[in-house]
Amino acid sequence: MPARTDGAPFWVLFAVFFTVVLVRTQATYWLARVVAAWSADQRRARPAWVARAGAWLEGLARGRGARALERWGLVAVPASFLATGTKTAVNGAAGLLRMPFGRYTAAMLLGCAVHATIYATVGWAAWTAALAALSGSPRGAAVLVLLVVAAVGAVWWRLRRRAARGEG
Repeated sequence: MPARTDGAPFWVLFAVFFTVVLVRTQATYWLARVVAAWSADQRRARPAWVARAGAWLEGLARGRGARALERWGLVAVPASFLATGTKTAVNGAAGLLRMPFGRYTAAMLLGCAVHATIYATVGWAAWTAALAALSGSPRGAAVLVLLVVAAVGAVWWRLRRRAARGEG
């Protein structure tokens, strides 16, 4: 962990986390809007990247994300920032379903504020404490390396499984 972040004021951490999640969710929303628009226009040939992004978003957002938006409406957008793994699905579904930008942005900004508050307080403290505990000894460093290897292995295994099923 960089030493310059030790003891950083709350507002600095909040601004960093808010900016990161804002850019990420806007990028997801707009990517999905582009895919939806290009997919709806049958007169134009879709570039390969639009087809790939569309297939990825369709699988992710059409399932959980669309169900959440259908069930909870606009409230699903800020609520998605409270649960791991739901931000991309809900924000992608909002773009695919062409949720009006003004309403989406208002709800998304509330979610970004909630996300940034959580990560600038409890999340950041837990992360720095875990890294300090793991990197303070050779055993801790070994555990950290094993966790990274396990995470990479899990992603690799899941991608291979998906490819074998023909999903992506």
